[in-house]
Amino acid sequence: MIVVPEDTPEQKARRNQMVKQQLRARDIQDERVLKVMEELPRHHFIPPENKNQAYLDQPVPIGRGQTISQPYIVALMTEKLDVQPDHQVLEIGYGCGYQTAILARLAQKVYSVELLEEIGCWGRGNLEELGVKNVQFHIGDGRQGWPASKSPGQTEPIQFDRILVAAAAREVPAALKEQLKQGGKMVIPLGAADSQVLWLMEKHGSDLNETFLCYCRFVELV
Repeated sequence: MIVVPEDTPEQKARRNQMVKQQLRARDIQDERVLKVMEELPRHHFIPPENKNQAYLDQPVPIGRGQTISQPYIVALMTEKLDVQPDHQVLEIGYGCGYQTAILARLAQKVYSVELLEEIGCWGRGNLEELGVKNVQFHIGDGRQGWPASKSPGQTEPIQFDRILVAAAAREVPAALKEQLKQGGKMVIPLGAADSQVLWLMEKHGSDLNETFLCYCRFVELV
């Protein structure tokens, strides 16, 4: 159980209401995901001027044109990814660190990439303040996946059980395809700024089998 000094009874009540009305009511069923999101203080990951929006049914600005995703979208992506305790997870676009913290509670280890150094340093600080230990960070181009230089001694190609992409690409980057294990799953939004679809992809051989999840709106993967 994560304990945060500013986690008041009112905020806990709003979080419980968020889980009940925004997640369970929309058929999010994975009890592990629901439990983590009920416990994790979402307001801790939002700038002071926007903390009052933390538990609303909407994305919230976090600065530099970035947002923390709507709670339902976070829950949907996490549930469909089906993260298990022995999994190694790659996250592209960790931003404020909220999605990262959820993945870290479910997986063995999370490898997180963020393009914007200012946002990335802030997000890393948010996680460190909560005592999250099983995350490795990299500031760089998420389209390239996890850099081999960050894993010294690695002799085999770097691959992950699960990949979560929190920014929209026009197509699945080649490096992410290569870094997904056989039988692994990836959740990624694809499309232009005004027309995006969230997909679940499962790797079989050289193919990615696609399952439509929903229409969505993410910042662009650049």
